[in-house]
Amino acid sequence: MPVKSDISENSRRLARNTLMLYIRMFVMMLIGLFTYRIILRALGVSDYGIYSAVGGVVTVFTLLTNTVASAITRYITVGLGAGDRDRLRTVFATSVAIMAGFALLIAAITETGGLWYLHHKMIIPDGRMQAAEVVLHTSMIVLAVNLLSLPFTAVINAHEHMGAYAYLSIFEAILKLAVAAGVWYANADSLVVYAWLLVAATLLAKGAYATYSIRRYEECRGRWRVEPALAREIGAFAGWNFLGSGAYMLNTQGINQLLNIFFGVRMNAARGVADKVEQVVRQFATNIALALNPQLTKSFVGGDRKYAFDLVCKGSKYYFWILWILAVPFLTDAETLLGLWLGEVPPEAAVFTRLTLLCFLIDFTPGTLNILEQANGRIRKYYLVTSGVAVLCFPITYAAFKLGAPAWSGYVAYMCVYVLKAVAMLTVAHQDTGFPVGTYVRKALLPMLAAVVPSGAAALLLWRLLPCEWWRFLATAAAGAIGAAGGIWLFGLTDGEKSFVKSKIPFLR
Repeated sequence: MPVKSDISENSRRLARNTLMLYIRMFVMMLIGLFTYRIILRALGVSDYGIYSAVGGVVTVFTLLTNTVASAITRYITVGLGAGDRDRLRTVFATSVAIMAGFALLIAAITETGGLWYLHHKMIIPDGRMQAAEVVLHTSMIVLAVNLLSLPFTAVINAHEHMGAYAYLSIFEAILKLAVAAGVWYANADSLVVYAWLLVAATLLAKGAYATYSIRRYEECRGRWRVEPALAREIGAFAGWNFLGSGAYMLNTQGINQLLNIFFGVRMNAARGVADKVEQVVRQFATNIALALNPQLTKSFVGGDRKYAFDLVCKGSKYYFWILWILAVPFLTDAETLLGLWLGEVPPEAAVFTRLTLLCFLIDFTPGTLNILEQANGRIRKYYLVTSGVAVLCFPITYAAFKLGAPAWSGYVAYMCVYVLKAVAMLTVAHQDTGFPVGTYVRKALLPMLAAVVPSGAAALLLWRLLPCEWWRFLATAAAGAIGAAGGIWLFGLTDGEKSFVKSKIPFLR
């Protein structure tokens, strides 16, 4: 078991990495919001809906990205903790080979089944089929490049060098801003120009990740040796993880395709706006996950289960607090915010945004349990049970749409199903690892209410009292943040966490 000084150093490194990632996030958020505004105006609602729907056909395969990325990150993190450089080099080389194989497989499927689906099942406005084909091809290229870059990103995260990761991510965001500028001033078909410029930006950005990793880490250079037995082991691990990612993609991109079939591309555009808001909010929570996950994995594999369980609880409540503070102004005043941001807001976008954020809160908050199970390594039962629950969302949504339910009913189905999934996650994690459910309720779930009650009440009161102006959004955002901060300080933090915050903020000492 690590000594106290080790845990203290872990906490300092976690705080330092989280700070670097939040600096990255703020810069990327500002660039991303401005970029998206330009893109939506340059493309228009119809073309953006085409990109969202057609690109989603390929995006379905990102479940492979998420699935195999989790497996690769887990094996690289464990190998790094063991200190065997030769073994780590073999893990990295095998991971690159696996990614190359998946990239070729996706290309073959996209150029056959994807084209058939585009021409025979999707609803594309007249005269835009050729542009839609370009979007399909270029989305496939972007996904393939992202797959090949995953081992390099996993190495950076496993080493916990979040400063480098932050700089590289900001570089990637700047490239996407340049893409938006190129689309705005293009004289050709804006949708086609956007698709091809994204390919160029992805190649440059992911090339930078690979170049840094090869120069910085021994396991990324030298003689690479692919080990078939290890490939099968990683593949088996990823295969079970695939069930979880597959259910998620079916319930997001799959339902996006149902929206296209039942309601058309304008509803896809509205969902695209909601998804973009979710991506911004997701960046905040993901920053903690990137800093916390390697420590959780290393501590559990190293035998310090108590510290690993503590990180699971802390991670869940930190995820929720950050997400809730960000979500409150959207939940109360989405119309005003989207109008200020985009100018022209697609119909249903505000409703979709509210429901998307509620779904994300339910889905992402218990995500540390996934990392705990992956660290444990025996994930077969976990993913069979949780994925079996999650996959119910798609047929329920299809049935609702078939019976004439409105487009937003898919989100309601998602929320109900994923509450059941969270219960299943806790149950199986307790059976597999001995994770204490009662402790999770006491240290994670109850402290979440410390943020919800005061912030929600304050924001809702101001929303009811103030007229619909831009400054009402600022007021509700401030009230939500202050109410949440007060509730978290009084009821959500432990004595040790309060002492840590006081040590970092002079006026609280």
